[in-house]
Amino acid sequence: MENKITESAIEKHAIEELEKQGYQYIDPDTITAERASYEDILLLERLQKAVARINPTIPADAREDAIRQIQRLNSPELIANNEAFHRMLTEGIKISYRKKDGSSRGDLVWLIDYKNPENNEYTVTNQFTVIENDVKKRPDVVLFVNGLPLIVIELKNPTDENATIDSAYRQIQTYKEAIPSLFTCNSFIVISDGLEAKAGSLSAGFNRFMAWKTTDGKTLASPLIGQLETLIKGMLNKRTVLDLTRHFIVFDKSKREDRETGIATIRTEKKLAAYHQYYAVNRAVESTLRATGYRAEEKSPQAGMVMESPENYGLPSVRKQPPGDRKAGVVWHTQGSGKSLSMVFFTGKIVLTLNNPTVLVITDRNDLDDQLFDTFAASKQVLRQDPVQAKSREQLKELLKVASGGVIFTTIQKFQPEEGNVYEKLSDRKNIIVIADEAHRTQYGFKAKTIDDKDEKGNVIGKKIVYGFAKYTRDALPNATFIGFTGTPIEKTDVNTPAVFGSYVDVYDISQAVEDKATVRIYYESRLAKINLNEEGRKLVAELDDELEKAGLAENQKTMAKWTRLEALIGSEGRLKRVAQDIITHFELRQEVFEGKGLIVAMSRRIAADLYEEIIKIRPEWHSNDLKKGAIKVVMTSASSDGPKISKHHTTKDQRRALADRMKDPEDELKLVIVRDMWLTGFDVPSLHTMYIDKPMKGHTLMQAIARVNRVYKDKPGGLIVDYLGIASDLKEALSFYSDSGGKGDPTVLQEKAVQLMLEKLEVVSQMFHGFSYDHYYSADTSTKLSLILAAEEHILGLENGRKRYINEVTALSRAFSIAIPHEQAMDVRDEVSFFQAIKARLAKFDITGTGKTDEEIETTIRQVIDKALVTEQVVDVFDAAGIKKPDISILSEEFLLEVKNMEHKNIALEVLKKLLNDEIKSRTKKNLVQSRSLMEMLEDSIKKYHSKILTAAEVIEELIELSRDIKKMDKEPEEMGLSESEYAFYTAIADNKSARELMEKEKLRELAVVLYRKVKQNASIDWTIKESVRAKLKVIVKRTLRQYGYPPDMQALATETVLKQAELIADEISIVEGA
Repeated sequence: MENKITESAIEKHAIEELEKQGYQYIDPDTITAERASYEDILLLERLQKAVARINPTIPADAREDAIRQIQRLNSPELIANNEAFHRMLTEGIKISYRKKDGSSRGDLVWLIDYKNPENNEYTVTNQFTVIENDVKKRPDVVLFVNGLPLIVIELKNPTDENATIDSAYRQIQTYKEAIPSLFTCNSFIVISDGLEAKAGSLSAGFNRFMAWKTTDGKTLASPLIGQLETLIKGMLNKRTVLDLTRHFIVFDKSKREDRETGIATIRTEKKLAAYHQYYAVNRAVESTLRATGYRAEEKSPQAGMVMESPENYGLPSVRKQPPGDRKAGVVWHTQGSGKSLSMVFFTGKIVLTLNNPTVLVITDRNDLDDQLFDTFAASKQVLRQDPVQAKSREQLKELLKVASGGVIFTTIQKFQPEEGNVYEKLSDRKNIIVIADEAHRTQYGFKAKTIDDKDEKGNVIGKKIVYGFAKYTRDALPNATFIGFTGTPIEKTDVNTPAVFGSYVDVYDISQAVEDKATVRIYYESRLAKINLNEEGRKLVAELDDELEKAGLAENQKTMAKWTRLEALIGSEGRLKRVAQDIITHFELRQEVFEGKGLIVAMSRRIAADLYEEIIKIRPEWHSNDLKKGAIKVVMTSASSDGPKISKHHTTKDQRRALADRMKDPEDELKLVIVRDMWLTGFDVPSLHTMYIDKPMKGHTLMQAIARVNRVYKDKPGGLIVDYLGIASDLKEALSFYSDSGGKGDPTVLQEKAVQLMLEKLEVVSQMFHGFSYDHYYSADTSTKLSLILAAEEHILGLENGRKRYINEVTALSRAFSIAIPHEQAMDVRDEVSFFQAIKARLAKFDITGTGKTDEEIETTIRQVIDKALVTEQVVDVFDAAGIKKPDISILSEEFLLEVKNMEHKNIALEVLKKLLNDEIKSRTKKNLVQSRSLMEMLEDSIKKYHSKILTAAEVIEELIELSRDIKKMDKEPEEMGLSESEYAFYTAIADNKSARELMEKEKLRELAVVLYRKVKQNASIDWTIKESVRAKLKVIVKRTLRQYGYPPDMQALATETVLKQAELIADEISIVEGA
């Protein structure tokens, strides 16, 4: 008995776990019987019964009309069909019917009963066959709710090194191309190798597939439990599947303009909540219901759902707050972990749960208001309404005076009374929810403070008392419930935030986000030594830091004067020239190893404009007056009084949006942007990898700014903060405040750590070359370099498991190197890294999985350090990698085999032969089952002997050359026997066993093969491979024919199976002429 884990064993395990969650398993044959054809992806009878059960008052013909609407979805774009279906699934299907009195009535037909999850039918099947456009595919596991295929699961075998979770993802992409109809109704997709398991949406890239880390939302699952089991229990239980489908999926629209044609297209991205967003939002909804008094006594089924309980961080929790206190709490989710989207999900769910409240979203800056509004506007389907941006106080007042409904955006400054210290009451309704973004800011307080009163010219004319905006908002909306979302924690000394919002609802900190790969690490590099700031400047920075904490700039003239002096020092012409040169050198070195973008933070608008001028003096080709062109831009506003140098960089809201779209597009030539305050909070550019800071910043502002570089993008290993001002102490302070406030994980890691890791990995790779000298590589000419690379490949291939180990270690080295560059120690080893990468690129060509790339490189942002001497226009293929000429005729020609045999580097020769023969045999697998199977066994057998040290590389090469000759002989055999390729394939199927060959002569077997081929072809209908009745009939015909020809009785059953399997391989050819 075999103890090997197989894919079908994992399939069985997944189904058993799903059965425990209440899914009913239906085997493939039974499911097949329920479908009229293999093109049907709906289990129609089950759907009809469910629709009748859920909508008993709707007439039968109207219910049928609703189902037909699903079947009529036929956009050429899969994502458009999926979005249209999702709307039907979550909002009901609009129908109309005639009442008895003859009048027409409109209504909704629901496909799922969301209120009573047990009123739905949950089924699971495996090997679900779908045929579309004559292409047949069989996804591993499909989950149906009421006959609708909502979830597709693709599984791979964890013990097979080529069957990875990445290959499961690639398989799903193939399915989307080949059988898109299956994905019209898809809610989300799960990929797993039995241990690792991730879920993602229809349009998600591989790096956006995320693990589900908890089964109950209270504690993280043990790492000893397989992720698949955790995901099934936590995410695929009935209640969560329905909740995710209805409330936690958005279709995000973004506009992209083609640079050549100028044509704008709308791109739709489907986004699914990650586990931390799901539990936090549910908990926030629960807390809001408590705070409004709406559900004071009643306990919701989702009560207590929480990702990380605030108590785990030693922090106060909203659980201890009384019902009806109007304080729904604060959600602290670290920047970059999807906070804006969590706000969208929360709004969408609270709108339904509270029966159409008015939701007021408050930010404290216009650009933040725009950014957040854009996120909401792009996701309006889940909000079930269009959000509105209040342009003025008057419009805000009008919008708030409605009886219910509405999602309104405003800045908090609109709650400043025009005179006096009381803001007029706008509404005393209880069903108003105020969501504050970045809820920790000081202006949300209640306390009074005295500030300078100024006239229109800015002259101080006295003092006046003002209050925090929380007081004014409460004046305007005395019965509203307040909830805050923040990316940084509330300071322990901050009494305002808890007074306005209450305690924490949910916490998701840096360490958890990095571990979950929701964000990447941020590294810190000081360039202060390169661009010296004089003693006076350093002193001013320190003094300003202290004063900025205590007062706003505009309120303190002494502080303002210091700011002006420091601005003059930082913006002095000589210093800016040095900063410009350093940024260019630094950024270009980063771009060599790392695809992406950079952001420069300047202290003032003047400095931003001057720095731009200095940069384009050195790189004039980066400049363009056209908003749609150029590699560098300044993003800021200005007044005409600022003078022409600054005002020429002024941008309107629409222009900034266009520049943001360019910055977000990794393909766009815009790579560097200079800002002062814009884009430092809430701005999301995943490919942004470096931020240059030349401006004093502290606390929350600093924490939020540096988080711009922590977004996940392809395999980006981390973001880098480059400091020109000496903000290290501010970062330390931010870190201590962060950990004092209960946060775990460092906001930044010193770049030295990446350098350290790079040096460790460099040592590991260098050790693999023990006994092999490559020192003379760097000074060698090109032909010597190529010879050395071949000798190095040969050396690595001679090590145990050398190829795989080497590729993995050099990949890790490249990731660390891309973060460490341009640190001096990284620059010192650059040539060495380049040499190691050149060998890795060639070894990857010997990969027999067929990709020619390592998994990490499939979606990579890390570039190889190019050795200019080796740059060629052509793509390196397996022949280049081996240093031999590609054969003109065939890889099986005697000349070519002789060349391989005589190669100096035997390990490389072996790798080449192995790769080429493997590809050659694989191409035969599509035509001849038995022949390709026996050839593959022979190939594997030879390789095993080599790995077991039974044969040397030279001896295995001899064996493989013999195998190549056998393949050549086999290729001639059909012609010699007078058989077509297909008839010959049937011949090999029946001549596969010894007793048949002994009992029957070759000629008799040949005749039998021709007859079998003809009979199978005559009786095979178009979809015969999946129609059990036709298969059964063919089985009988094959058995009877074998018997008639005297085929050995004990071998007939096996031969029948082999013949049918062979027939399946060439099914398209067999069933071209149906019934012919």
